[in-house]
Amino acid sequence: MSRIGRSPIPVPEGVTVALDDRTVTVTGPQGSLARRLPPGISVTQGDGVLDVARSDDEREQRALHGLARSLVANMVTGVTQGFSKELEIVGVGYRASARSPQEIELALGFSHPVVVDAPHGVSFEVPTPTRIVVRGIDKELVGQVAADIRKIRKPEPYKGKGVRYAGERVLRKAGKAAK
Repeated sequence: MSRIGRSPIPVPEGVTVALDDRTVTVTGPQGSLARRLPPGISVTQGDGVLDVARSDDEREQRALHGLARSLVANMVTGVTQGFSKELEIVGVGYRASARSPQEIELALGFSHPVVVDAPHGVSFEVPTPTRIVVRGIDKELVGQVAADIRKIRKPEPYKGKGVRYAGERVLRKAGKAAK
């Protein structure tokens, strides 16, 4: 069996889980999330824990077992604590400013500022002009929004300028060799 898939998911106080056919809905203090599970994967609710099981030992079912357990565990964590992803901006004149919690404006060396709108369930925070925090309850959506912002101006390998994840190490290349 999958080591990840067979471990139970603890359900904290204040979180309710609704199981309907193959749809799992988790509601907590931060909000509500729903996900449809793949065929052959089932979730059962015990006293304070959720168990994820698979129908058989086929290769595809084994692969989906741990994935489904991780997705449901991320839903429980999201509605209780939420998720955040930090981005750093490196470069002279590169900066971010918050228009609102749902919209940021980025100056990244283009001829015009780039405006990024947050999808529903995601908010932005700009503690300093060179730091962006993406927050939300859906881990997948928070990561995708952060990746989309990074994609606007990836860190380049010569000077390291661009948008990077906090703590990301950019491999630097040597420039031209002088004669």
